[in-house]
Amino acid sequence: MNQFSTLKNISIAFCLLLAMLYAVPNIFGSDLAVQVSATGDASLAPADLERVKKILDTKSIAYKSVELTGRRILARFANNESQLTAKDSLKQGLGRNYVTALNLAPSVPSWLAGLGGKAMSLGLDLRGGVHFLLEVDMKSVINTAINKSYNELRALLRKDRLYKRVKIKGEQVVILFKTSEAKAKGIELIEQELNDLQVLEVSLDDELKISVGLTKKARTDVKKNALKQNITTLRNRVNELGVAEPIIQQQGQERIVVQLPGVQDTARAKEILGAVATLEFRLVDEKNDVKIAVRSGRSPAGSKLYYFRDGQPLLLKTRVITTGENITGASSGIDSQNGTPMVNITLDSAGGRAMLDTTKKYLNHRMAVVFIENKVETVLEKGKIVKKRSTTQDIINAATIQGTFSSRFQITGIDSAREARNLALLLRAGSLSAPIEIIEERTIGPSLGADNIIKGVLSVIIGFILVLIFMAVRYRMFGLVANVALTLNLVMIVAVLSLLQATLTLPGIAGIVLTVGMAVDANVLIFERIKEELRVNSDIQKAISSGYDKAVLTIADANITTLIAALVLFSFGTGPVKGFAITLSIGIVTSMFTAIIVSRAIINKIYGNKKKLEEISI
Repeated sequence: MNQFSTLKNISIAFCLLLAMLYAVPNIFGSDLAVQVSATGDASLAPADLERVKKILDTKSIAYKSVELTGRRILARFANNESQLTAKDSLKQGLGRNYVTALNLAPSVPSWLAGLGGKAMSLGLDLRGGVHFLLEVDMKSVINTAINKSYNELRALLRKDRLYKRVKIKGEQVVILFKTSEAKAKGIELIEQELNDLQVLEVSLDDELKISVGLTKKARTDVKKNALKQNITTLRNRVNELGVAEPIIQQQGQERIVVQLPGVQDTARAKEILGAVATLEFRLVDEKNDVKIAVRSGRSPAGSKLYYFRDGQPLLLKTRVITTGENITGASSGIDSQNGTPMVNITLDSAGGRAMLDTTKKYLNHRMAVVFIENKVETVLEKGKIVKKRSTTQDIINAATIQGTFSSRFQITGIDSAREARNLALLLRAGSLSAPIEIIEERTIGPSLGADNIIKGVLSVIIGFILVLIFMAVRYRMFGLVANVALTLNLVMIVAVLSLLQATLTLPGIAGIVLTVGMAVDANVLIFERIKEELRVNSDIQKAISSGYDKAVLTIADANITTLIAALVLFSFGTGPVKGFAITLSIGIVTSMFTAIIVSRAIINKIYGNKKKLEEISI
């Protein structure tokens, strides 16, 4: 009656031993470390490991160990001073093809790490760092797609000279055809060649006019692609910043969460993350007078008026030679001739061919570099919140082409070394496909993170001890058994969090504290049921068996409903809510196992079926 089979007892013991094994890594703490990884998707080799060791030995920097793990090299240090010195030395010695970042590396023994033992991941609120919630400007995404469609429509209809006029009106392209036959042929061509476009309406005022717009599927696709491209670009930029273990993930249909552990310079992070910058290379219009264009406010055909940052105007050709999209590499430096900041540029094959053809044809002509930046910000106007979009187009420099070149050249005329570094970083990481706006920002200092850990652990300990005392006093021997089950429940929660590498946050600790209080509910229900059975039944063995059997359904119902609520929180919640839901869900499952199965296994050993009992301590 009150006896588990040997196999069942062994299975329970195995599960508990496994939980203890995978909870153990969390007691070893962490080492101060510097993480070295390659830019892009490149992998590191043993030769890179030797190079890192050589740099550290040359600089006489003491380290605990240097190891190649997966796609990164991890160097561990005994103190903060050695860690910071090592980061600067490695960054300088390895060059821009490597990313160096400060990190905390768990000091788990190698034998345990070999079995898959890992410490829990700590959230930003426990480690310190910066949290950004970014919103992608989807209106700009649609406008870009409409502009692209406008060019495609003109190119398609121009072949047979079908249209009189094509213009953009809002999120539609309005086409005026020459004849009814041209209109019919134009609609047929649009339907056959441009699958992303659909005819929205035919004008009642003019039967030769139609409006064309993006299909519903096309609108959804361009938004998804813009979001994915922005996430990729942001990840590249964060890698360039040298942040260890950043979190960059989609939230909803228009937002991106960026968490940067260990970063405290929010101004620098915002400057790099939010910039939507690219370059355009254009020839200078040297035939027309720029002063006439400024006075009249009209640019000559084939040219456009631009300005240097100091306000000086210059006419540039509308034809773009190449853009930032063709840039594959960029690094900042100092011009050896005049000592001013510069950026070394490397183009892809298409950009290199275009640049080579241009420099051959227009030798001794001037070529300008235009820096383009798009921004979006939320402002309050007349009591209403509106999004204000702005685009700046500044000429960085306009130099004479003194020789032919293709894929490699330099940009000079940059104001400061910091601006050169930022420009090089942005060009290496790529341009955002749409402007983004930082709509939420939080900074957590490392000392505050450590304080959060202390307070969180203290809250768990206090809650745990109070529950232990109550159960021991109220239910005596059975209460002590419940306390053992509760302790094992905490061990299992930590083990599952470590195995899943789920991120533990401050709300997650709150979920653990709540679980500690809820976990004994099942034992309270069982013990009270046993007491009721003892009042009506003198057979103690039957009372214990009935108490467990009859309480199980009630316990299951209560826990399953709570688990459903936790899963809903996890599915629809964000950030802190998810952290709370994760630990609560894990705690519910483990508490049912320990409270019902583990506690009964212990009770069976103490008050087993073969023992004749006169009384029990409950």
